Amino acid sequence: MQRCLPALRRFAHGKLPASARHYMDTGDLVQEAAMNAIKHLDTFEARRVGAMQSYLIQSVINRIRDEVRRVSRRGYTTELPEELASSDASPLELAISAQTYNRYRDALATLKPRERQIVLARIELHWTAAEIAEQFRFRSKDAARMATTRALERLAAELNIRADAQNT
Repeated sequence: MQRCLPALRRFAHGKLPASARHYMDTGDLVQEAAMNAIKHLDTFEARRVGAMQSYLIQSVINRIRDEVRRVSRRGYTTELPEELASSDASPLELAISAQTYNRYRDALATLKPRERQIVLARIELHWTAAEIAEQFRFRSKDAARMATTRALERLAAELNIRADAQNT
């Protein structure tokens, strides 16, 4: 066995495909072949010179085939780089967003109808002060801006009340 191992290592060197080397290397193949041969030494019959070497080589070849099959069944494993992190929101972020949105909708419902419409126009429709002034018939853009600011302040106050109530 000792005479066969160096030649077996040379034979096995480079035979294992790179895709399968993640799990096993050449030394492992040779060691498994030798251990398997030792287990079956009592049933091994040397019928010619070099029979043990042939037996070990065939054992290494079979083990390489097994590894290739195993890797092809399971696929290749690789580490994912950090820059591949998902840009989607995490489940926690989605839950927090849903709670915040529900608080916003509840607070919005407490405003007077005109204030609610102004807030919706500004926040959800992204209207400018000029568009709000025109749609809600304010005398000037400044008047629309002031009404929007007051409505948003009432909304913020209501949101703070709801946040404090939720935290207690």
